[in-house]
Amino acid sequence: MRINKEKTLLDPNKFLVIAHRGASVNAPEHTMAAYRLAREMEADYLEVDLQLSKDGVLVAIHDLTVDRTTNGSGIVTEMTLSELKQLDAGSWFNKKFPDMAKEEFVGQEIPTLQEIIDEFGESVNYYIETKKPEKNEGIEDELLDLLNKNNLLDESLPEGKVVIQSFSEESLLRMRSLHPTIPLIQLERDPVLGPEAKKRLEEIREYAVGVGTYFEKIDEEFVKIARDIGLLVHLYTVNTAEVAEKWKEAGANGIFTDNISGTLPHLK
Repeated sequence: MRINKEKTLLDPNKFLVIAHRGASVNAPEHTMAAYRLAREMEADYLEVDLQLSKDGVLVAIHDLTVDRTTNGSGIVTEMTLSELKQLDAGSWFNKKFPDMAKEEFVGQEIPTLQEIIDEFGESVNYYIETKKPEKNEGIEDELLDLLNKNNLLDESLPEGKVVIQSFSEESLLRMRSLHPTIPLIQLERDPVLGPEAKKRLEEIREYAVGVGTYFEKIDEEFVKIARDIGLLVHLYTVNTAEVAEKWKEAGANGIFTDNISGTLPHLK
């Protein structure tokens, strides 16, 4: 896939700051409080990890279970939306980070994607991950249906209003078969380096506009190869200005960060 540089939010010459799970240093991750802060801090994108509830509703949560970020326990895909909505997804943050605690975080809910879109509409850009698609069967179809229903894939919008990422190549290929132009990012947990890097990145370029990977697992040569063959490079999870600036200079196109206020002012 090639990026059309006319009317795109994914200009290879622009460095993006992607709010990792919202403003997750300042508020409980994947809650409306975290997303609202990320917009206020003027992040370029809101990152949203998606899973399906037992009754087929797209919800924003990272882990396969609710245990870490709520007062409940259980597997997300085995819980109905009603059951998920009964959980407190904010109080844990106040207990873990008392210096950042706020009363408004108590009782924050796990939001649905529809609720996020209802809140922000076209005022933000969405960077959406299909989590564990093998455990969330049909997530690609549900996601595209919802995006279409909310006109977020309308041709009048800039390219990249919505970006889809996944560690699953199968999920991204399913996305590509359902929608020929939506920008896709292949996440690489263990990126191929050295002489074989170009081959792997050329494979990714066939269906995706970029690659996302952990900054400590790559080198500057990896970034150069990716850029030379036309791929964007977005790195996670970068929480200091020093590291962000290093990779910007190396040619990366953006970072996922928990710490928007600590990185973004140094990059713009």
